[in-house]
Amino acid sequence: MFTMRQRTVQCASPAGLHRMAYTEWGDPRNPKVLICVHGLTRCSRDFDLLAEALCGTYRVVCPDVVGRGLSDWLKLKALYAVPQYVADMMTLIARQDVETVRWVGTSMGGLIGIALAAQENTPITRLVLNDVGPEITAASLARIAEYVGNDPRFDTLEHAEQFVRAVSPTFGRHSDAQWRHLTEHVVRRAADGMVEFRYDPGIAEPFREAMAGGKDIQLWPYYDAIHCPTLVLRGALSDLLLPETAAQMAQRGPKAQVVEIPDVGHAPMLMQEGQIAVVSKFLLDA
Repeated sequence: MFTMRQRTVQCASPAGLHRMAYTEWGDPRNPKVLICVHGLTRCSRDFDLLAEALCGTYRVVCPDVVGRGLSDWLKLKALYAVPQYVADMMTLIARQDVETVRWVGTSMGGLIGIALAAQENTPITRLVLNDVGPEITAASLARIAEYVGNDPRFDTLEHAEQFVRAVSPTFGRHSDAQWRHLTEHVVRRAADGMVEFRYDPGIAEPFREAMAGGKDIQLWPYYDAIHCPTLVLRGALSDLLLPETAAQMAQRGPKAQVVEIPDVGHAPMLMQEGQIAVVSKFLLDA
C-alpha cells in the first residue's frame, strides 16, 4: 500500500520566488506520472480518492496551485492567471524527471491543462477535462464571483463545513465524511483561533477583471491545437460547461470523448466510485 507524501518545489515569477506544495502518491520511481490539478479555490486533497485508486499504476502528483492550500501566496496579485500557473506546472513536471505526463484538471485545473496541452512539444499525452472547456459562460463566472475573495471566517470547523455545503450544492451528493474532507483541507486555524479559508483572497482580483466585460470566455484556438486523446466530463446540471459546448468539443480539436455525470453541476468531485471508474478506464486504457 502506497502512502501519500507531502513535498514542495521552488517556482519563479516576475515578482520573485515562491514555493508550490504538492502531494505525491505511488512509487516515487514510477516513470508513469499523472498530474491532477484542482479548481479555483480548492486544493490538492480533492484528489485523494482518485489518487488512491490509480497510484498502483501511476505516480500521482497533485499540486496546490500557488495561492492555495499549503503553497505560498504571490505578492503581485495580477500574476494569479493561467500563464503563471502553466510556468509553475512545467517546473513541477521537471521535478518529476519525466518527458511525458497524463493530466486531470477540474475547472481551473482543466484550463491550465488546455493551455499546456495546446503547446508545441507539450508533455501531456492524455488529458481529462473535468467540467470545463474552451467556452466559459458569463453566468457561471458571476456565480463564482459571489463568494471568491470574500474571506469569510468561522468560529468552528462545523460552521465552515456548513458554508462549504451551502456554496457547493452543485458538487452533487456526498456523505458526511466526504463533506468534511472537502472542508477540512481548504481551511486552517488562524492565530486568533478562528477558522478561515486557506487561499489568498487576492486570487479574486484577476478573476474579476477577466469577467468585467460580462461576456463568455472563448479559448477555442487553444483547444483546437490539442492533439492528445481527451476525455471531457460534464456535470449534467453544469452552468459552466454547456451541452452545446461539450458537443462541439467532441467534433473539433482532439475530438474528445464526452461523458455526462448525472445529478451533478459544476463540478464532479471525482470522489464517487462511478466517476473514478470513468477516469480510471480512460487513463488505464492508455
